[in-house]
Amino acid sequence: MSEEPNKPEQQETEEAKKTAFQSLRSLIDSVWVLLKSTLDIKEGAANPTDTIAGIHRDIDFKGYNLWILIFSIFIASIGLNTNSTAVVIGAMLISPLMGPIIGIGLSVGTNDWTTLKRSLKSLAIATLFSIITSTIYFSITPLSDATSELLNRTRPIPLDIFIALFGGLAGIVAGSRKEKTNVIPGVAIATALMPPLCTAGYGLATGQFNYFFGAFYLFLINSIFISIATYAVVRFLKYPLKEFVDPVKEKKAKRYTYAFILIVIVPSAFTFYNIIQETLFDRNANRFISEVVKHEGSRIRSKELVYNKDSISEIVLDIGGEAIPEVLQKDWANKLGEYGLNKTSLLFINDGFGKADDEAFDQMVKENYDNIKSIASKNELLNQYKNDLEKAERQIQQIKGDTIPIGKVCNELKIQYEGEIQQLTYSNAIIVDFFYTDSIKGFEKDTIPTFFVKWRADISSEEQQAKSAKLEKLLKVRLNLSEIRLSSY
Repeated sequence: MSEEPNKPEQQETEEAKKTAFQSLRSLIDSVWVLLKSTLDIKEGAANPTDTIAGIHRDIDFKGYNLWILIFSIFIASIGLNTNSTAVVIGAMLISPLMGPIIGIGLSVGTNDWTTLKRSLKSLAIATLFSIITSTIYFSITPLSDATSELLNRTRPIPLDIFIALFGGLAGIVAGSRKEKTNVIPGVAIATALMPPLCTAGYGLATGQFNYFFGAFYLFLINSIFISIATYAVVRFLKYPLKEFVDPVKEKKAKRYTYAFILIVIVPSAFTFYNIIQETLFDRNANRFISEVVKHEGSRIRSKELVYNKDSISEIVLDIGGEAIPEVLQKDWANKLGEYGLNKTSLLFINDGFGKADDEAFDQMVKENYDNIKSIASKNELLNQYKNDLEKAERQIQQIKGDTIPIGKVCNELKIQYEGEIQQLTYSNAIIVDFFYTDSIKGFEKDTIPTFFVKWRADISSEEQQAKSAKLEKLLKVRLNLSEIRLSSY
């Protein structure tokens, strides 16, 4: 009798659970519909035929397109040579290198063998002219040092692969839209296709072939992953595949297409694996050094991490201060396996200064500081002697001015100027410099021979200025004075 009243409650509970489940399912469906519509890559996509035609237009390298590439390569080479990031970015905005690379991905994604051959041919032409242009530039430029902008392009890292992959995805998605955007120039900058080619030219011009192969390989990796990203989007958007009238040709084209995909992906996979291994080695080695290599009285002045995929890698430490005991070195080496460094050797370089290293270094710095301070003091003393000498010369000139043969000078001027001078006044003027004062000595004073000339009234002011300038030079020579003052009225 007691169980019957519970049945309505159970039914209400089941109905509440059912209602809650339906509400949750409705919410999940609504969120899924929202996400699907928001992230729909096909939304706003252009007609595949229009997109393919647009990509085809940018594939070929000939005429003006090739000259634009050559000019942009020169600009990029100059930017790399002068370590100017802004110039390199500007060159990448100009470069049309993306065209054939996207064309390769499109042709593979649509089984278009003709377009694939055309794209590969254009990419080969663009690459060849780019390397030749940069080689010519770096062969004639007087700046031959490898800048950081050049060195950064000599070998790929895993992040470069991801940048090329996601950059290629952004490029083809933007290229497939009805409304064109400025994404393609941004992709050209982010994936940095041109700088590696310029660096390859630098390697050829300077005979550093490791730079050439490293930079060219970086360019190849970027091109491959941009093409792979294009291929993936083209297949996802279901672009129409190339149809063949002859079934034999169709099978042949597919075999070539799949072979090309394997040729592209397999080496890239090995490269990616090796780069990841080297990155892990660097990370583990740095962690090992920071956590294990510690010894009182010693310090790590520099380190070199040498990764060898086929042999023993090396951690080379330049130690300053007290030498590391051999027992401690063996103990540290035994801990390499704990950090994933099983095939790694630990090497030490010590200069033999021992405990006195830091003290000797500090003493050397102190001695150099004292020498610099002594030289500065001597320079100050020399400047003081120079000032005293100049004052003595002015005093000599003053004495000479006091004994100027004014009568002889007037007779000479009377002959030379033939009545143009009506009156000549001479005195030693005391000049006080208000811009220079000394708290002890006061104002700077000097005595300078001063002449006042009254010219004939019919002589114009312009002529008076010219004649006065000439007269001043004459008086300096005749009286052997370096400085006089002359005024006319």
